[in-house]
Amino acid sequence: MANTMKGFPVAPEQRVPRDLWDRAPWNRWSFQHIREILPTTEVWRGSGPVWQLAENPVDLDPIAFDSQSGQVTTVIDWLSHNFADGIVVLHHGKICYERYFNDMTARTLHLSQSMAKSVTSAVAGILVSRGLLDPEEHIRTYLPELEQTGWKDAKLRHALDMTSGVRYIEDYEALDSDVAATDIASGWRRAQPNVPYFQCMWDQILSLDETVREHGVVFEYRSIETDVLAHCMERVTQTRLAELISRELWQPLGVEESACFTVDAVGYPLADGGFNATLRDYARFGEMLCSDGVGNGRQIVPKAWLKDSLDADPSIFSDANNMDLDNGAYRNQFWIRDVDRRILMARGVFGQIIYADLDNRVTIARLASWPEFVSSERKTDDIRAFDAITEFLTNN
Repeated sequence: MANTMKGFPVAPEQRVPRDLWDRAPWNRWSFQHIREILPTTEVWRGSGPVWQLAENPVDLDPIAFDSQSGQVTTVIDWLSHNFADGIVVLHHGKICYERYFNDMTARTLHLSQSMAKSVTSAVAGILVSRGLLDPEEHIRTYLPELEQTGWKDAKLRHALDMTSGVRYIEDYEALDSDVAATDIASGWRRAQPNVPYFQCMWDQILSLDETVREHGVVFEYRSIETDVLAHCMERVTQTRLAELISRELWQPLGVEESACFTVDAVGYPLADGGFNATLRDYARFGEMLCSDGVGNGRQIVPKAWLKDSLDADPSIFSDANNMDLDNGAYRNQFWIRDVDRRILMARGVFGQIIYADLDNRVTIARLASWPEFVSSERKTDDIRAFDAITEFLTNN
């Protein structure tokens, strides 16, 4: 929306509705302006030098591929027609392609949505390597308060892989679903009629006392599992998540800009989707994944954690949740494109993705503001575009 939130002062017809800020068409503006909409807390970049990424420009605009619709399209048309806000492509650690759209700039912080889950996982892996967390330990060991909830007998592994049996309905369009209550508990929405009210995320976690299956049987995507993980991380370190991610990940990465998290009424940073950063800094995170956890000249995330993340079980990755991934899986808060290939993906609704192809040393970070929460056609075209880009870069 070209005229959204423009003018001095902003005219009523150009203002973003407070409780529809993440819906189309307003998300075209809001995903780049979260700090003007919601309370946030800083993820400090620190005072160290920036991880300088070498550049080797390649014109990827004309690369052609067959879209799901059966039409031949090009990379630039795919980006232009799919509500892209920006893209960075790295090959062997060098930036070869970078484009911005929709008034986004290199310094713009953009909402990650559920890519935040993978950022949280990266730091969880560091804590596991130090013995502060154990994936095979019961969650109640870290959070005894959950003894009275559906997570009573669940292990941390179940939260990491979203395989607990806890009842939580993640229906983005249903106004009375559990995820709608999460929107309110997290501070993303104001209280709504007919939606359960929780003052903060912790209160909602404590309220989830039903299970629908045995833990560990099947993957079911539920954002609240990431917040259970994050509360374990905060408890064992006695540190807020934003500070923890700053210290263990964002500062070591040598990012260009401080990031931020949206926070709930008690200051908890929303681990499942409230992280905001610049496109290049998302690309730095992806490049670190692509390099077995090495970034900015140092081992940041343990190689063993990423190897474990790739060691996923496709048999529990049900068809209803496969998100257009053939032979795919989900583990440690990462999407696995194909269990026979080393490709890690961080994904978020409305078109956010970090794609780390470890075997071909290709990293792609693409931010967007789709009109839909999810789109099978757009996701399929993303994968086809990534394949076309990878084939071109590895053969030239």
